[in-house]
Amino acid sequence: MTNLCITIAANPPSRLDKALARDVPEEAALSRTRLARLIADGAVTRGGVVLDSAKIAVQEGDEINIKVPEAVSYDVVAQDIPLDIVWEDEDLCVVNKPAGMVVHPAPGTPDGTLVNALLHHFGGDLSGVGGEKRPGIVHRIDKDTSGLLVVAKSDRAHHGLAKQFEKHTAQRAYLALVNGVPDPADPRLMGTKGVSAGGRGDITITSGLARHKTERQRQAVFFDGQGRHAITHARVLERYGSPETLSLVECRLETGRTHQIRVHMTHAGHSLVGDPVYGGRRKVSAKAISPEAHKAVMAFNRQALHARELGFDHPVSGEPLLFQAEIPADMAELLKLLR
Repeated sequence: MTNLCITIAANPPSRLDKALARDVPEEAALSRTRLARLIADGAVTRGGVVLDSAKIAVQEGDEINIKVPEAVSYDVVAQDIPLDIVWEDEDLCVVNKPAGMVVHPAPGTPDGTLVNALLHHFGGDLSGVGGEKRPGIVHRIDKDTSGLLVVAKSDRAHHGLAKQFEKHTAQRAYLALVNGVPDPADPRLMGTKGVSAGGRGDITITSGLARHKTERQRQAVFFDGQGRHAITHARVLERYGSPETLSLVECRLETGRTHQIRVHMTHAGHSLVGDPVYGGRRKVSAKAISPEAHKAVMAFNRQALHARELGFDHPVSGEPLLFQAEIPADMAELLKLLR
């Protein structure tokens, strides 16, 4: 158990949770969510009186005591599943996730996930995240998307990483094999709502993203203030076919919303090859590419998407870090046939 004594500074927010989020020392690494949980658990007091509501008013000079319990065991089984660890220190770990692996346990996938594998890999080397001895999942990539993820091993790392992802300062670049060629000179593409031309032959897609109104497993594009703000920048790296019928696109994210690249590229008329949800199964002309390549494209059984690049400032040391992951074997073989 750790005891923290916080003195409320001048001009505090009216609510207890907001005042604590502002005045708790950064090294304590207590997020507003964690503070709200501690308040609800009766761990926050003023003059010996328990403050059990986040809405309680505070004033400058109030001395607030917080009892922060030691991290408890996490109720998920550790499993010895091979991992491709790109980089690791005492605070965080960067993993190259294979396609087919779910990031976090859920009712339909209770085990075999990245979190199960990380718990085994870390062993006792976890100081605790959010009060539990667990990996801190700051961002996720879809089950059938491969590539880079950063995972926090400590509260201080989780807190610092979450701020960077919330402020959209982390760098994330993906490789996607898409139908067609997104060309800013294409009148149809430039006439699509939310699509604009960039300065280097790239395009930018800007919209709101939210759950589809009738198909609950899908996300959909919205405008006029609906949904969560999302921005994707896409640049063509390679073109395939005669006539050109497929392209390899680098997608850089300003925001990281659920299915963002898949939804945005489909909205632009360039769905990802193999995407079972957003129309990536559309037919490719057998005359435009070789028979071997055509067969491979039509048989590709996941969205052709790889998180190739991840950059951020180390949440503890402040050191800028940048990682890259080679394209996985299934996508590499497909591109080889197309070339």
